Amino acid sequence: MLAIINSCAVFGMQGYGLAVEVDVGAGLPAFDIVGLPDAAVRESKERVRSALINSGYDFPLRRITVNLAPADVKKEGSLLDLPIAIGILAATGQLSVGELLAKSAIIGELSLEGAVRPVSGVLPMADMLAREGKAKSLFLPVANAEEAALTRDLRVYGLHHLSYLVDILRGDISPEPTCTDVAALLAAAAREYGADMGEVKGQEGVKRALEIAAAGGHNILLIGPPGSGKTMLARRLPGIMPPMTLEESLEATKIYSIAGLLPRGQALISERPFRAPHHGASSASIIGGGANPKPGEVSLAGHGVLFLDEMPEFSRDVLESLRQPLEDHIVTVARVQARVEYPANFQLVAAMNPCPCGYYGDSLKNCTCTPYARQRYMQRISGPLLDRIDLHIEVPRVKYDALSMNTVREAPAESSATMRERVTAARERQSRRFLGQGFVINARMGRKDLEKCCALDESAAALLGEAFRHLQMSARAHDRILKVSRTIADLEGRENVEMEHIAEALQYRSLDRNTEG
Repeated sequence: MLAIINSCAVFGMQGYGLAVEVDVGAGLPAFDIVGLPDAAVRESKERVRSALINSGYDFPLRRITVNLAPADVKKEGSLLDLPIAIGILAATGQLSVGELLAKSAIIGELSLEGAVRPVSGVLPMADMLAREGKAKSLFLPVANAEEAALTRDLRVYGLHHLSYLVDILRGDISPEPTCTDVAALLAAAAREYGADMGEVKGQEGVKRALEIAAAGGHNILLIGPPGSGKTMLARRLPGIMPPMTLEESLEATKIYSIAGLLPRGQALISERPFRAPHHGASSASIIGGGANPKPGEVSLAGHGVLFLDEMPEFSRDVLESLRQPLEDHIVTVARVQARVEYPANFQLVAAMNPCPCGYYGDSLKNCTCTPYARQRYMQRISGPLLDRIDLHIEVPRVKYDALSMNTVREAPAESSATMRERVTAARERQSRRFLGQGFVINARMGRKDLEKCCALDESAAALLGEAFRHLQMSARAHDRILKVSRTIADLEGRENVEMEHIAEALQYRSLDRNTEG
């Protein structure tokens, strides 16, 4: 007999429909899976056999052929265990193929005793089923149910055991579908700020630059001696960024789900990600790829922060591979048989010392590096990559008075919540300005947008022109100064970019002013 069970899988960022065709016929006992299965799919034969027997069902000693259609797409992972098991039960008459089964999709991994284990990539699959109307119901592991229930127009049922699904399909029980309160999850995240900017002593100028970076989505480089607070400040940047929108949260959740990194018990990524890979990371781990392509750090940091601490210590190949994602906000992983695209909507925050010993320009400790050593150190970061970083900020040593508990302060440091209010207001101005253009931050402006939104008066244009010639800026650096100036004006609620905004933006290009390095 033949049984066809609806299922699905993931390719890149998208789910696609998949038919599990199970034929149980006469012949010597055999169990074959065809349709380009990988090792994990081929191994499902042993899991399915043991799960059926240990759950009290008969496993046929006949010839079993399972075809995974479409047969020209490689199938990966263990998510097809459950539909294969149900297909065998239906093909052997132990389960009738009723209307519920015909209009449902099934995914899940099986343990040897029949328990249903969680799988990766659930949200893209559920989204595809609902969008294309391929199924009315989705049966999947209970640990993935809340994630799948983020998708509307699809009934989601969580399963803990194979026998539980069989009872549902036979009509013995009628469970309620899983529901997820998306609004409550987003509201809870909006109230949580994590590490607070008010905990950072001193560094008011750097905090101002981080506020501008958060408001306009600008990339930023922090340069300072060891212990000046670069990492501490960077980790607090997500706390001053606006709360994630539903669209941003869903995209981030899809990426984490595909990568298998969605935290257990968490249905939605509702806080802006902060990713800080080690400087020994490979290009594939940063950009994405591998034998079976997976999202990299630039995708996992989507709508959040990618922090590269000790930036010059990263390999040249890794740093240069960031140039295209920083410009296009998308990563393309090309293979012989496949081409996969992942979003890269991240904000880059990098930190570095000014020299190998770390103390060049320090107010207290003398630098021991030669000019040649400092030059070689700075040249580890190429000019084209620096051009794509909007703000270059010097982070000086914190003075004792700022750290001392006994020092009387005129006013407490601003909290992340206060800064977040100003940043959110500036983002709302940008959202109204770029309505319908597909982006909502100043950092994404193109040439036409700059001409429209950053028109300068005579004095502002003269200042920028003088700086352009004196500092020998590139055209890209010129445009990024205009974008930062537009963000500064938005933070102040100004309609036009004025000379003071240009002047402040120029102060945030310290490496352009550094003639030595």
